[in-house]
Amino acid sequence: MPKPKTKQKVKKNRTLLDYRPRILTILQQDPKITYTRQQLYAALQLKKKTEQARVKESLLQLLKEGIIHKTSKDRYLYPSPPTYLIGHIDYVRAEYAYMVVPGQAKDVLVWQKNLAGALHNDLVKVQLLPTRGFKRLEGVVVEILERNKAPMIGLVIAAGNQPKVIIEQKHLSFEVLIEGQAIANLAVNDKVIIALTSFPGEQQQLKGKIVQHLGPAGIHEVEIHAIMAEFDLKDTFPDQVIESMQSIAQTITNEEIARRKDLRHIPTFTIDPADAQDFDDALSYQRLDNGGHQVGIHIADVSHYILPATLLDDEAYARNTSVYLVDRCIPMLPELLSNDLCSLRPDKDKLTFSAVFELDESGKVQNRWFGETVIHSNKRFSYEEAQAIIDAKNGDFYQELTQVNSLAKQLRTARIKQGAINFETRELLFELDEEGKPLQLIPKVRKDTHKLIEEFMLLANKEVASYVAHMKQTKEDPTPTFIYRTHDDPDPEKLNDFFAFVKQLGYKINVGEGPIFKAMHHLEQAIQGTQEESMIQSLAIRAMAKALYTTEPKPHFALAFRHYSHFTSPIRRYPDLLVHRLLKQYLQGIKTYNSASYEKKCQHAVERERVAMQAERASIKYKQVEFIKNLGDQLFEGTISGITEWNIYVEIIANGCEGMIRLSDLTDDQYSLEENKFQLTGKHTKKSYRIGDLIKVKVKSCDLNKRLINFILV
Repeated sequence: MPKPKTKQKVKKNRTLLDYRPRILTILQQDPKITYTRQQLYAALQLKKKTEQARVKESLLQLLKEGIIHKTSKDRYLYPSPPTYLIGHIDYVRAEYAYMVVPGQAKDVLVWQKNLAGALHNDLVKVQLLPTRGFKRLEGVVVEILERNKAPMIGLVIAAGNQPKVIIEQKHLSFEVLIEGQAIANLAVNDKVIIALTSFPGEQQQLKGKIVQHLGPAGIHEVEIHAIMAEFDLKDTFPDQVIESMQSIAQTITNEEIARRKDLRHIPTFTIDPADAQDFDDALSYQRLDNGGHQVGIHIADVSHYILPATLLDDEAYARNTSVYLVDRCIPMLPELLSNDLCSLRPDKDKLTFSAVFELDESGKVQNRWFGETVIHSNKRFSYEEAQAIIDAKNGDFYQELTQVNSLAKQLRTARIKQGAINFETRELLFELDEEGKPLQLIPKVRKDTHKLIEEFMLLANKEVASYVAHMKQTKEDPTPTFIYRTHDDPDPEKLNDFFAFVKQLGYKINVGEGPIFKAMHHLEQAIQGTQEESMIQSLAIRAMAKALYTTEPKPHFALAFRHYSHFTSPIRRYPDLLVHRLLKQYLQGIKTYNSASYEKKCQHAVERERVAMQAERASIKYKQVEFIKNLGDQLFEGTISGITEWNIYVEIIANGCEGMIRLSDLTDDQYSLEENKFQLTGKHTKKSYRIGDLIKVKVKSCDLNKRLINFILV
């Protein structure tokens, strides 16, 4: 029979119960802060040794029950509940990958040992690890939610009865044993599309089956189709989608014209790239009797032809955007719509959704009108043709072009004064021969006519978003649902790192003495015409947040707009089509409040935009590697555009192609990364290489399959 508790022991237990809640209250205030026993004594305001002894006993009891933890340095903390995030794996190197979380600025670093067999683009659940004072988030994969269903591109390394394929996923390679029926004419160095039938962790030897035999590697059409398959892009449409279009009226009826605003009498024109086929915007101009300027921005009325919940709409939503590879466009809409019915071709009556503005001499909007219209484009200009007319001060629509160009400059000046940031990445165009071989890289020159169209598209997008965002807002009548294009303020850490780097290059940036945009404007002016201009602009853009689609009416930082949307390109962007549908309802007084459903559509649009950008970059990178490989043994002058623990990245000044120098190829010393100085420094010679340095390189090797250029330092 157990002995009864003494009064002394009962009193002691009561004391323990009193101290434990007080200890937990302190530790739970901030789980990131740890305390020594002495710090806890001070926080509890205990000086007597008997009280401190009881606190010690309370801590032991809390530890025993697993309620608190103790570090190796005898510090106590309250463990915060684990944080889980869901996102897609993005391989960077064989040693590690990142998990990309939609809507989150920082990606999560996952080391190879913590990937649990996840492959590139798999959907995973990651548990965040304690930050341990590091800036970057780290995590461990706890569950693979969904394997990447997209086909994988393989290179045949063994044919015959037991074919084998190498899969390249970023910087990671997998050898796959091919199962199933033998493929006729399959040869070593052929490219194939395969589907895995086993995955890492299930068995040592990965297995798969061939879905499509593309042909010999290195042939233009084979490589472009490999990129299309890698990103699950299709240049044809399902038969049932094409058949469903037969019900679309291909002529404009008098009844349809009667219910719209007829603007066919106003001089109207389009300005697009010389090779464009889908003209989704047109401008009209006329001088008003009161001395003002009326400018109409007329957008193809895609929503008239594509109705919700149809096969065509479902297909457009799934694609969500047109994708522009180096030699072709993978359209969001079938050609009948994108290049014919919806395209604002010259000398044709066309149905449009218009934003019409009355502007004063300074470019300020005095009146605006939105609505369905019918227009007649009188002229189709390329950017170069329109620019030539403005420069020569003579030609078709010279007066109209000159007036809208002058107004566009006023709009741009006002936008910059408000805080717009105009860093731009260097764009290059390939000149290809008939077989797709790259002959030369041509820098894309932005003319006044490019900026003219840009400013009026920005104006329409801004005013449409502002119109909806400022609809009556009360508890009884909240703002209706809309699709906004937002851009958050830069992450302070990324911005500070960028400014620190720029200062290392010798540029004076007065950060903290005013708005960020003023420092950026000063930097824009300072780097104009310098060797490092392109690199600094690229790094500045990387320091910025990503622009997103959302139903939240948040500002657009880079454009300095309080509200912004995408209204002007419904032929090639699905969010614009949604904006048209919603705006039409609101103009009729019909309001929609369904943010959750539309937010899901926004997230899908962000994901499809990401895939499109990756595919476009892949096609550009492939052609860059092919172009450099064909130049043979030449010396190139380049700028160091990036530095890691393993590589120096170099951008060739003459053509913008980027490759890397492996640190293992620098044999004169052992180099280590000094992150705070943005440089590599030799252990013995103290020689350094830093971002922005000019160096001379030549090609060591070109890997077309991995789309990599390896340089060696000259």
